[in-house]
Amino acid sequence: MAKRGDPIEEKVYEIYGEVVGSGKPVRSPSLAVRLLEERYKLVVSETVVSIVYAAFMNGRPVLFEGPPGTGKTEIGEALLELWAGKKPFILPCSETYDEYKVVGDFHPVMAMRKGFNEESFIPRPLLAALILDTGVLVDEIRRSSEEFQNMLLDVIDKRRIVVPELRRVFRARGTGFQMIFTSNPEDIAQNELSDAFLRRVVRVRFDYPPKSVEERILKLRVDGEPQLSDGVRGLILEAVRRLRESGVAHKPGTAEAVAWARLAQSIARLRGKSRVGVEELAEAAMSVLAKRPEDEEVVSEVLREVLGVEVL
Repeated sequence: MAKRGDPIEEKVYEIYGEVVGSGKPVRSPSLAVRLLEERYKLVVSETVVSIVYAAFMNGRPVLFEGPPGTGKTEIGEALLELWAGKKPFILPCSETYDEYKVVGDFHPVMAMRKGFNEESFIPRPLLAALILDTGVLVDEIRRSSEEFQNMLLDVIDKRRIVVPELRRVFRARGTGFQMIFTSNPEDIAQNELSDAFLRRVVRVRFDYPPKSVEERILKLRVDGEPQLSDGVRGLILEAVRRLRESGVAHKPGTAEAVAWARLAQSIARLRGKSRVGVEELAEAAMSVLAKRPEDEEVVSEVLREVLGVEVL
């Protein structure tokens, strides 16, 4: 709860409290694994959950690093929610991110009338997360500036946020305030992470899952009618595997496999079919898998070999 009479904390609870919600934290890795599958339709090993939880217990943030489409963001968001029992904040990074966009800023009109004080200050997500004792997922941290990364170091080290304009220091009061960063090191639109930043994080490597796990994810996330047979799922997984091994610039992740299956399922539903066939897979394929014009020829060739039909 907000401190009685504290205008900043009262604003945080008024603006963000209902969105974040409140629930019971889950601190058992085995229970978290089960809930990740049942509640979030995510397949995560107990080893990964244990590493993340152990890092949190030691006050260390976690870096999920790997190619796109491997579940980094979804898994990070879900783990933060389970750990804190509250929904986390998501910060999608860009070069323009600075402390004013994540910590807080002053309402220009109100500041002109009443000054740069607590009354005109607008708290932003990072400060709100600290006050509400919930997690923060910083998505694509490599796309942020070095200045933004350095700003996070004091928050990581001391679990506090300093707002010099207000002459105030806000400190985390519980263990729910934790941070997970995601990163795709192969992304060309990015900056390097400093040694100082990397020393402070626990790195978890993500990669494309083995076929058995990916098939399980497809079954979890693409259910209902029209149905996907084991054979159709096999074609999806084989095509995705071959594309990852090919020379395409955009290698499809599990997210694309799920999106392809769902789009084909929707096409079959529009036609009143009870099962998804190769025809629906072929029609949905290029729109999901060919992300760049230069990839279209390779994608089309792989799909023709796997599906046995022409793909336009």
